[in-house]
Amino acid sequence: MRAGKPSRSKLRLAVAALTVVVGVGSGPLAAPAPAHADTVRGLQWYLDTMKIPQAHKLTKGKGVTVAVIDSGVDASLPDLRGQVLPGKGVGAATAADGRRDDDRELAHGTAMAGIIASRGGGVMRCLGIAPEARILPVALGRPFDTGDVAEAVRWAADAGADVINLSIGSDAQPSPEEVAAVRYALDKDAVVVASAGNRKQGARGVGSPASIPGIIAVTGLAKDGGHFADSVGGPEAVLAAPMEKIISPRPTYVSPNGYGLGSGTSDAAAIMSGVAALVRAKYPDLDAANVVNRLIRTARDKGPAGRDNQYGFGAVDPLAALTRSVPAVDAHPLLAGATGGAGPSAGAATPSKGDGPAVSISMKKDTGALVQGALCLLVPLALLILVIVLVRRSRRKAAVVRSGPPGYPPPGHAPPGYPPPGYPPHGAAPGMPAPPQAGPPPGYGPTPTGGPHPYGAPPGPQAGAWPPPGAAPTAPPPPPAPGGHQQ
Repeated sequence: MRAGKPSRSKLRLAVAALTVVVGVGSGPLAAPAPAHADTVRGLQWYLDTMKIPQAHKLTKGKGVTVAVIDSGVDASLPDLRGQVLPGKGVGAATAADGRRDDDRELAHGTAMAGIIASRGGGVMRCLGIAPEARILPVALGRPFDTGDVAEAVRWAADAGADVINLSIGSDAQPSPEEVAAVRYALDKDAVVVASAGNRKQGARGVGSPASIPGIIAVTGLAKDGGHFADSVGGPEAVLAAPMEKIISPRPTYVSPNGYGLGSGTSDAAAIMSGVAALVRAKYPDLDAANVVNRLIRTARDKGPAGRDNQYGFGAVDPLAALTRSVPAVDAHPLLAGATGGAGPSAGAATPSKGDGPAVSISMKKDTGALVQGALCLLVPLALLILVIVLVRRSRRKAAVVRSGPPGYPPPGHAPPGYPPPGYPPHGAAPGMPAPPQAGPPPGYGPTPTGGPHPYGAPPGPQAGAWPPPGAAPTAPPPPPAPGGHQQ
């Protein structure tokens, strides 16, 4: 790898394969009156599973801007008309305003934007998670490198993006430029979301940028609510969202009928970004740290209790995130050193009726104050009791010495008939060894050194790159596949 900018071969848009093109013909799915399951809306199974229609009675994301850092967004599609703001192109041969999708195979950026903010408008149109949010497209050239990603993140943050979606992935560790750019975006009060990665593309663990501290790293759920087999996992996983057979709008040069299905963590990340947009719209006074905290605390715990490698803190629950009472935090919950803040409940989110369990990740401050107050009372009382016991014991010993019978040995000498030194302890026969003494509890080793990594163990590599490391590119790489990575 050359010094300075990382090699372009190290990063790519890693996308899940386009598994199905819906219907046939040149337009949306054909009428007359197909069965519900054959409509575009009928194929959006995750909307009902996540109770999005109920969530839309509370908010549709109005006033929120979601940056989509990807291959660009085709702003001319009916499902996205009026939804796409002028953005930016980063790198070679991109549209200056980002409103052209240069992925001629999958239109990955357009698909992600559609999942987030499609307008809806009937059963033959795609309905986004946040249909009144606006999309800010940031188009990456093909190929692109980590410097381009960092530039795109910084630009989106400076442009006022409330949520930044990164449905892209690398097999490398995050570069210092990327880490600094994400921290810059967090400091600018943006919620940053990224796809974890797809096994079919060679990913073995959560890669960059999803592994960067502070990012919501999104793994994938199947239709049955369990972990989708193609989704990677790892200690960096934060939340899980649907990724199986997610329908999204596509230009007609990709799909003649204007729609396609993908199965990847890219789709899961886009869904998560849409949910984050709903929360930001419902609670406009919350900063990004508390938006993330609300998403984490109201997630439905799945798999082993607590945070785990497949689901992170659990499956995102949009309706719960919009309705539950959640204690505030004074620092970002995904960054080291974050602490819980006071709130109306005792540390965990308060579920509304039928919302299911919530995850508690910190203790309410006033609970801590009660504990400290109790300790302040108990410690002096314990000391007083100890002094009284010692004084009484001392007086009893003194009385025994003064009143002992004539010839009773002085203190420090054994009484008559006591076994001489060397006599075996109680329960052992003369000449046999004494019972072994208790050692330290089994399994305890030396105290570990070093502070904890905010996400646990370092991430494993993610999807491969084009061209292979060390090989010079001879032509632009084939466009990535949506669904998970573009991840």
